Amino acid sequence: MCDFSKYGIPSAEWLRVEATLPVVRDQSLDDWKTITNAGREVMARNAMESLSDKVQVHDYSIPTHDGYMLEVRSYRPTSIETNEVLPIYVHFHGGGFLFGTLSSEDASCSRIAINVGVVVVNVNYRHTPEYTYPTAWNDSEDALVWIWNNSILFNGDRDRLVIGGISAGAWLTAALAQTISRSGLNVQPPLRVLGQVLMIPCLVFTACYESQIRQIKDPSVSSYVQCAEAPILNSRRKKLFNDLLKVENPSAEDKRLNPGNVTPEEARELPPTTLGIAGYDPLRDEGILYGKLLAENG
Repeated sequence: MCDFSKYGIPSAEWLRVEATLPVVRDQSLDDWKTITNAGREVMARNAMESLSDKVQVHDYSIPTHDGYMLEVRSYRPTSIETNEVLPIYVHFHGGGFLFGTLSSEDASCSRIAINVGVVVVNVNYRHTPEYTYPTAWNDSEDALVWIWNNSILFNGDRDRLVIGGISAGAWLTAALAQTISRSGLNVQPPLRVLGQVLMIPCLVFTACYESQIRQIKDPSVSSYVQCAEAPILNSRRKKLFNDLLKVENPSAEDKRLNPGNVTPEEARELPPTTLGIAGYDPLRDEGILYGKLLAENG
């Protein structure tokens, strides 16, 4: 039985940062989304003042299986010749499926492209409350198939492809990696990825969390309890994000919704994985438990 509560004690450094965070005031969902996205875009735009000459940026509109046109943006370091074929990193942003725009990710995607020497492809999947489960999951699959089939457009090497995301984006990534291992997304030749990057991942739907609690020494030391009032993401906000997905009859057996419930046999088929986990975060335990399961199965 596991107890990861030692990681949930805020450091003095974090407490100093927390004291500078803005107070979240009551506002409508539409206002909250608009204000948050605008703020994220301003931060990205300011950061791009020192990054824009270091990346080539191109926009694409790609069709989904239901006829919607998704926004996709590629970032390629200008320090590398445009005819050189580069590895591909596919990025899915965070924001609880509520927040995030194509432009809000410009700075983070540019930094990855510049520092790692890859072409980054940023996928702006659809968001709640307008679009519910499993729309974003379907979008991630449709986008990856398009990237696989059109990598020549940005001189990307589809045989050196890694997928990754933050929070909700990591949730999509983990589900996508499992779908790929099961079916290759029905692409010929079969689509494969070299690895996945899961940053502060959500891996289990709240209503299906019993599967995680069973692995914890005592519910009182779980991250759901210890970090219920954590800043940025607390239990109330997590529930809101989940509720906005409007999942009908959630089942622990639904691996797209609950990639953290993968079996040991399925885990053995997954690619190498990098996880970034925050200690003072309700999502902590499911991230560590997933990493533990993957490590124990090769």
